[in-house]
Amino acid sequence: MATGASRITRKCERAVITAYQELREVGTQDLTAFNACTTLYRIHHPEASLNEARRLVSEWIDHHIVRKADGVTNGCDCP
Repeated sequence: MATGASRITRKCERAVITAYQELREVGTQDLTAFNACTTLYRIHHPEASLNEARRLVSEWIDHHIVRKADGVTNGCDCP
């Protein structure tokens, strides 16, 4: 996995980043991959609103994929 996704401690965050990377690698358009990852997040967190899921997924993609940053991100409280 690129960008250190294996070092991400939250299961939902790791799942989202891994899915996004793999979808993009096989040629899935950005918006389609983003929407799939938003759905994936909501499967992990059905209590989350669509807007909350979109915000977190976009922040995670920006942090891990775009900026290739290390460190803790904002997000849910799950392990």
